[in-house]
Amino acid sequence: MVEKAEFSSSLYHPKHWPMWFGVLLMRLTQLLPLSWQMKLGKWIGRLVMTVAGSRTHTARRNLTLCFPDMPENEREQLLTRNFEETGKAIFDTINAWWWSDAKVQQHMQITGKEQVQNTLDAGHGVILFAVHCLPLEMGARIFGQFQPGVGVYRPHNNPVMEYLQVKGRLRSNKGLVSKRDLRQMVRCLRNPDVIWYTADQDFGRSSAVFIPFYAMPDAATITGATTLAKLGKAKVLPFFVERTEGDEGYRIEIMPPLENFPGEDELSDAIRGNKIIESIIDKNRAQYMWLHRRFKTRPDPTDKSLYQ
Repeated sequence: MVEKAEFSSSLYHPKHWPMWFGVLLMRLTQLLPLSWQMKLGKWIGRLVMTVAGSRTHTARRNLTLCFPDMPENEREQLLTRNFEETGKAIFDTINAWWWSDAKVQQHMQITGKEQVQNTLDAGHGVILFAVHCLPLEMGARIFGQFQPGVGVYRPHNNPVMEYLQVKGRLRSNKGLVSKRDLRQMVRCLRNPDVIWYTADQDFGRSSAVFIPFYAMPDAATITGATTLAKLGKAKVLPFFVERTEGDEGYRIEIMPPLENFPGEDELSDAIRGNKIIESIIDKNRAQYMWLHRRFKTRPDPTDKSLYQ
């Protein structure tokens, strides 16, 4: 488990200077009022939608596949709002990594934190069943104000970004575990402790089942929540985060532990999990990460890509 951001003198190499210059600009923007950040983020999102053709195509295709009965003009409005919210998410991450605890507390609302404490007091680890809402980094930082947990993450290929994300995320977490380190996750849950878990992206064919997700009948979905809950003797608590109306702050909601989970088999658990994921996304569809190629893995490897 990673418990400290390790700084190396190699990060001073000239090849990293452009990245450090960008980091300096990012840090300066955290001094802006939140309302200014959100206005700037909205403009950045619209710009990205204009110039990032492949990402725009992916998001539009996801919305079409998930909501085929939605009128096209409504889908296009949702697409535009999603890119605006994506631009704002840049500042969500900046704020999560560099705001002081006092400033975070001025802009946060929490519902359901007693669910976590009650579960831990009963001797069970907690699996926060989250989705890739755009303000997720801030959600973790807010959660850490009252109950630091263990983050599950993918190490970044860029060493500067790896240092920054570890340092930033450890402001709200006791440690970070690679998403491939199942043994360490189980150890943390049996402690008992809190870990984050997401199952709403396409991680490929390995350990996946093909089940419905919105209108798509065969979305590749991992079944790790069942394994973690069984081996870690843990409870699964759905978790939601959003920017509040008017972009005045952030709100997280922790829901009660799922009853009878794990169930009879992994397939039933995964189908149930996708329904929960849909219900969380539906709380604020515009603030979900639709840019991910959710349906890139097909049941038949010879099938044509849905994104061509």
